[in-house]
Amino acid sequence: MHIGLVGLGKMGGNMRERMRRADLTVTGYDRNPDVSDVDSLSALVEALPSPKVVWVMVPAGDATRSTVEELAELLGEGDVVVDGGNSRWTDDLANAELLARKKIGYVDCGVSGGVWGLENGYALMYGGDAADVEKVQPAFDALKPHETDEGQFGAVHAGKVGAGHFSKMVHNGIEYAMMQAYAEGWELLEKVDLVDNVTEVFRSWRQGTVIRSWLLDLLVEALDAEPGLEGIRGYAEDSGEGRWTVEAGIEHAVATPAITAALYARFVSRQDDSPAMKAVAAMRNQFGGHAMQTVPPKGGDVEAGESGQGRPEEAGAARQAGVGTESEPSES
Repeated sequence: MHIGLVGLGKMGGNMRERMRRADLTVTGYDRNPDVSDVDSLSALVEALPSPKVVWVMVPAGDATRSTVEELAELLGEGDVVVDGGNSRWTDDLANAELLARKKIGYVDCGVSGGVWGLENGYALMYGGDAADVEKVQPAFDALKPHETDEGQFGAVHAGKVGAGHFSKMVHNGIEYAMMQAYAEGWELLEKVDLVDNVTEVFRSWRQGTVIRSWLLDLLVEALDAEPGLEGIRGYAEDSGEGRWTVEAGIEHAVATPAITAALYARFVSRQDDSPAMKAVAAMRNQFGGHAMQTVPPKGGDVEAGESGQGRPEEAGAARQAGVGTESEPSES
């Protein structure tokens, strides 16, 4: 097979190498001339035999959309475009419709594997017409994992156009929730003065437990490299799929509380001093006299709870005396 590949970044570059190791001919194009095999998208298309297959690995959104539009003018009947980026599945429907006017096929492919995919293979979820998928199959076979159960897992024709990226979207939503659960468990184990070596506890879970996973393996590797995760800021971006999963759940009336909570936790991580938590602290102080932490003024310290409502011990004394209080709130 001779395939064209657009976008040779961390993922695309490794995918080109993995396909070449499987004896596929790959012509790659990237705006970076240091890694590109040709100097233009048109030159890439010209280098391919018919039916031409062009795999796109560029950022989702405008970059993918403009690339597909350009390919619509360069390719012809019977050719196929594969979008292997993290596009939203609704974009696939528009891209497929655009290409169909020129009788060009379209396959959307969710790709998981990250920087480890070159050696371990990539999990592939693809959607599209069976005839179009068949034209891309040698590339799928080269990219998917080979060493597990004779390669029977790791790749799936998920359904019609959009099914691949929708499946990858849900995959990433699940990933959000799993990472958040591991992270919360790690924080709790570190917090208590009881467990001597949290990293070793996590390492023990890598065999024989129901929560073992590749994510757990990666967390242990991170803890080995940076004990206690010192020097790592508690800030996490979201790439889009988590939001889209939550939105899809709302649209289809499917509750996704774990995924939603994990997404919101990432939002909170980006705030050095969460305004929302300030409001929560203020309300807890108002209804229950709970202590608040305030920023010390210049030249001196302020005791926790000194908030204009009296110190916490004063509020506690008032409650005990029954002065100015309602029934004890259940929130603590």
